[in-house]
Amino acid sequence: MEPKRIREGYLVKRGSVFNTWKPMWVVLLEDGIEFYKKKSDNSPKGMIPLKGSTLTSPCQDFGKRMFVFKITTTKQQDHFFQAAFLEERDAWVRDIKKAIKCIEGGQKFARKSTRRSIRLPETIDLGALYLSMKDTEKGIKELNLEKDKKIFNHCFTGNCVIDWLVSNQSVRNRQEGLMIASSLLNEGYLQPAGDMSKSAVDGTAENPFLDNPDAFYYFPDSGFFCEENSSDDDVILKEEFRGVIIKQGCLLKQENRNRPRPEEEQSTPLRAKKSHSSLWGHRRKNWKVRKFILREDPAYLHYYDPAGAEDPLGAIHLRGCVVTSVESNSNGRKSEEENLFEIITADEVHYFLQAASPKERTEWIKAIQVASRTGK
Repeated sequence: MEPKRIREGYLVKRGSVFNTWKPMWVVLLEDGIEFYKKKSDNSPKGMIPLKGSTLTSPCQDFGKRMFVFKITTTKQQDHFFQAAFLEERDAWVRDIKKAIKCIEGGQKFARKSTRRSIRLPETIDLGALYLSMKDTEKGIKELNLEKDKKIFNHCFTGNCVIDWLVSNQSVRNRQEGLMIASSLLNEGYLQPAGDMSKSAVDGTAENPFLDNPDAFYYFPDSGFFCEENSSDDDVILKEEFRGVIIKQGCLLKQENRNRPRPEEEQSTPLRAKKSHSSLWGHRRKNWKVRKFILREDPAYLHYYDPAGAEDPLGAIHLRGCVVTSVESNSNGRKSEEENLFEIITADEVHYFLQAASPKERTEWIKAIQVASRTGK
């Protein structure tokens, strides 16, 4: 039986020979980590055994390079990975730590063991409850909260979750609400945000969820992001960077085969072709992994070199744009070009992007549609 896949996605990995940083498709298994040059490859470029390994996070060996963690094997080989943002790094670190702990204890990695450990009633449907909590009218209200000079976007407090469960008659009292909230947290329907809630998850307390106004949480697909407050001495950002970040992560982007003239490159780097036929540039292997940051009001989608460049390679102005999914294979067969979607700007410039899964594609399309309607 093949090892269970626990988590997978794009991370930037430091090479062991030339020390260059390159995006890789990384797969966390129960007994190790495999990394591939691209998601569609059948054979991994390398494998890191987790038995006896140690994990260091945050890893601050590389100055300004953020969201890095290090895995050291029993042979004292260091492997460095960089996530696109803080929450993504923390999610990888939590799962890797748990996988190592399971190996040491001779146990199977089981994310969904909550019902047995907390004695959750069989009548409770956590999936249905999660959808009710996310309802835009009757669900939990997502807020932008400030704590310790940080702004937590699209999140809510622990006591608000318990308040909602009680008022919605999902539970009989706060103690029962605490049990249900812990189950939602353990099964991934809720995520911790901030030091207090993360410490409770990593600790040995009976309930990893905190009924506390200072404990912050968020929905995993909400576009949550934490940012530092700007000081008065900070340089005023360009208008397009003033928007609140609502989503970020790595996607494949079709690069323009025809390099623009220098004067064009300064204003619109890597401009996509207007012809719909340019989608099929994948046959010339001109798809690149890019880190995307979506902002609203004003609505912009900036894309970066995920290996660490601070300045964006380009920006897509989303106000008035159209975004749709693209079916690349009409015969129904599985191919490398799945989960595609297209952004057509108000200036009729076409951009083609590829997500890692149908769920991720849907999340990006919905987020971009919201930003295009509300942003400047």
